[in-house]
Amino acid sequence: MRPLGTGDPIRLGPYRLLGVLGEGGMGKVYVGQDQAGTVAAVKVLRPELAHDTGLAQRFVREALTAQAVRSPGVAAVLGAQTEGGRPWIATEFLAGPTLDQVVDQHGPLDDAKLRALAASVADTLRDIHAAGFVHRDLKPPNIVLTSGGPRVIDFGIARPEHGLTLTTTGQIPVTPGYGAPEQVLGRRVTPAADVFSLGAVLVYAATGHRAFEGTHVAAVQYEVVHGEPRWHGLSPEHYALIAPCLAKEASGRPTPEQIARAISLPKKSDTVWKRGPVADAIREREREVRELTAPLLTTQTGTGPSRRSLLTGFAAGGALLAATGGTGWWLLRHNGSSKKDLFTIPPAVKTPAARILSADDGDYIVGDQVKPLWGHDAAVGTHSPAPLPIRDVIIAGGASSGIAAFNVVDGKRRWQAPDMEMASRYLSLSDRLLVAADKEGTLHTFVPSTGEPKWTAKADAKALLAADEEAVYVVTEDHRLRSLSRTDARIRWTVPIPDKFRTSVCPQGAADSGTLVVSTTGGHAFAVSTKTGHPLWTMYNQARKEQLVPVARNGVVYLNGKSLSARRTSDGKELWQETDAYASPPEWGPAAISGNSVYSTIGGNVRRFPIRGGRDQWSSLEGGQGPVLIQGSGAWVIDEPYNGTTVRTLSIKDGSEIWTYDFPSLFGLKVKVDLAVGGNRAFATANGSLLAFPVF
Repeated sequence: MRPLGTGDPIRLGPYRLLGVLGEGGMGKVYVGQDQAGTVAAVKVLRPELAHDTGLAQRFVREALTAQAVRSPGVAAVLGAQTEGGRPWIATEFLAGPTLDQVVDQHGPLDDAKLRALAASVADTLRDIHAAGFVHRDLKPPNIVLTSGGPRVIDFGIARPEHGLTLTTTGQIPVTPGYGAPEQVLGRRVTPAADVFSLGAVLVYAATGHRAFEGTHVAAVQYEVVHGEPRWHGLSPEHYALIAPCLAKEASGRPTPEQIARAISLPKKSDTVWKRGPVADAIREREREVRELTAPLLTTQTGTGPSRRSLLTGFAAGGALLAATGGTGWWLLRHNGSSKKDLFTIPPAVKTPAARILSADDGDYIVGDQVKPLWGHDAAVGTHSPAPLPIRDVIIAGGASSGIAAFNVVDGKRRWQAPDMEMASRYLSLSDRLLVAADKEGTLHTFVPSTGEPKWTAKADAKALLAADEEAVYVVTEDHRLRSLSRTDARIRWTVPIPDKFRTSVCPQGAADSGTLVVSTTGGHAFAVSTKTGHPLWTMYNQARKEQLVPVARNGVVYLNGKSLSARRTSDGKELWQETDAYASPPEWGPAAISGNSVYSTIGGNVRRFPIRGGRDQWSSLEGGQGPVLIQGSGAWVIDEPYNGTTVRTLSIKDGSEIWTYDFPSLFGLKVKVDLAVGGNRAFATANGSLLAFPVF
């Protein structure tokens, strides 16, 4: 607030003006007080505009609209003069900063305040729409935070919901970045436009940045209509709430009533605006008003002004956000249909397979370095799990934190969940869902292609072991095995891990043909039924130096270590094994199954065997260790010569080397490289970079 200046009126109607709250292109807003001591915000049209018929009509409409809305979430209209002289509107004075002022000075709202804001404004929009109006200009400056909760102001461009957005002059009265796509395009609007604005407001309140930005107004409006909101900084729970509100099509957005039904307030939610830095800012505004009005109050006779009328604070009704995940979250308490929506998973998208290269066509020269299809520096976290291709995206840990998905065609980031702090690796569920566990042990699922959150499950998961068509299998923080159903996210069974393996389970198992095979850091393996968790068999001392990684397919599990062993998943009976006492190191790396062959490494060489066992089909002369990945006609393997790390690609026909790619050492240290393959591409992460390679 600031003192009155030259040209400011002293009085409007019954209100003595005490100071200036703010001003814009149309007029000013003053602090006023009547003879009864009631403090008001008095909005007045500029003198030079008072004779503009269109503006005067808009002013009249604002007064009538505000008077028609009966809601504790808006400032009540105390009086208005709309005919003759200078039109003015007096509304209940709200002692508090606007949302943009709070975020600018104190940063994004914490979880409790964000939820309280969403609940209160949703209830207020419900009341506005019930009166037959659409606010049309919901934005941070039009939300005042008071000790009693958020209040919505400024009905300057509110209209009946059947009205068009475009004015007679062709202008679009909508704040860039907050108006809905249909408003930007000048189409007929419905209450769903306010829901879109609410979504944009919540992104700003949660992150401190706007959902849509651009170098100029037209660029911002283009992003609103065609672009993806800037989700970074949102937690998965907040994303699950806000994303549906920002649907491009009005029909895809929840109603304020549905929002209110889907959220529940935490304990003492009515006090969230009464403590902390935001509360201090509110109290400072209240103090300013007391000081401003004190001289006037001392001259009055009779009773003083009611503090209730001065600083009215209405606790917003409704409940607070239940973080459920999924586009259909707003239906959670509507005939029980939301759960169905959370588990309605779209089919896997088509894989955009790359062209397979041919040396005969001159695509490459055998023995040369392979040229990446694309590469991006600082794209992934240096401690990211190995990349995971899922149809049209490659999943990796985000550069700063969380999960990120990149387009397999060009490597551009498709989506991210920046606050999804992973406890272990992620898994693909039939290429239709991505599942990961956060540090609290909760499972989160996302549609891989779009990042749309689906179901979540509190699983106390320390690591994801494996998944099959029916369930996800985890090891818990208290050292138990647990199965969670993919159809309803419920726990199917939980069983203790045998005492001798209790604290040594490796975070990579295999589920196939009704059996879950788990390995330990001591080189042992054991199997349980995927139906019940009942123990099936145990194998001791399979590996000593190499990590034991079970790989299962068609009822057979392949175990690496001191031998390359193929065993039935049902009872652990050995079908065949291969050993090599002369190899150095003398243990086999994890197996890879492709077609009718099994691939593994031993002694630095890659070996290929028939899937049913027997004499090896070839043994490469080139170095390689760790897992072997098969794509196209090549076997991809990592080698670590003295001066760096090399990715080698061998022909699956005879094991001959076709091409290589070198990652030089960094400050004398070898770079950790992780590989993945899919869609006729190979992907590598190294020192924060993400690269894609062709296959032959």
